[in-house]
Amino acid sequence: MTKKRRAKAKPRVRKVKLNDELVNQYLTQNPDFFIRNARQVETMRIPHPVRGVVSLPEWQLARQRNKIKELEQEVTLLMEHASANEYLFEHLMTLQKELLQAENLGELVTRLNRWAKSLGLLGGYVYLFEDKWALSAPSSFHHLSLSSDKFNFIRVRHLQYSYHYLGQLNPTELTLLVPNQEYVGSVALSLLGEFGDLGVLVFASRDHRHYQSGQGTLLLEKISEILPILIKRWVTRKK
Repeated sequence: MTKKRRAKAKPRVRKVKLNDELVNQYLTQNPDFFIRNARQVETMRIPHPVRGVVSLPEWQLARQRNKIKELEQEVTLLMEHASANEYLFEHLMTLQKELLQAENLGELVTRLNRWAKSLGLLGGYVYLFEDKWALSAPSSFHHLSLSSDKFNFIRVRHLQYSYHYLGQLNPTELTLLVPNQEYVGSVALSLLGEFGDLGVLVFASRDHRHYQSGQGTLLLEKISEILPILIKRWVTRKK
C-alpha cells in the first residue's frame, strides 16, 4: 500500500499594512531609495491645498522657499530685538551715570525727572513706602513718603500679581502719584524692591498710547533695581 505523500503546505504570507511610521522607517534605513527610483520620484504627484497636485520636486522647492522665508523672518526679528536692546542699554547707561553723580536724594529725584523729560515724558517720580524707610522728621525727604495703605487701592486694581503696570490711571490715582499735572495720558508704574514693598517708580506721558499693556518692561525693571541701592546712601531702611 503506497503512502500518499502529503503536499507540503505553503507558508502563509503575512500581509503588513503600510503606515507612515513603516514608510518613514524604510526610507531612513534605505537613504538611496530616491537615487534608485529617481525617474519614479519625478513623476510622483503630491496633493496641494491650493494647486490641487504638484510634483514632488515642486513640493520640495516650495518647502525650501517657506523655510528660507521663516529663517529670514527670524533673522529680522533678532535684529529688531538687538536694536531695541541697544536702545534700552544706551538709555539705561545714561541714566545710571546721571544718578550715580547725585550728591543727595533730592538731586537724584531731580536727575531722574530731567532724564524722563529728555525722552519726551512729563516726568519721573519716586515714592518710598513710609513703613519701610525712615523718612519722618528730622529727615528732609518726608515729601517722598507714601502710605502703603493709601497705595493699596492702586496695587489691587492695577498690579496684583505683577510688579509693573503700563496704561491709564483715573483722576483719584493720578492725584496721588502725579501731582501738579494738568493732563496725563498714560503712565508706567514699577514697584521697588525684591518683594515690591519698598516704594513705587512712576513715569508719566501726555500720550494715552505711550504706555500700553503688553509692552516690554525691561528698562523699568533695571531702573527699579538700581534705585533702592542708591537711595540707601541717604535714607535708612526700617527693620
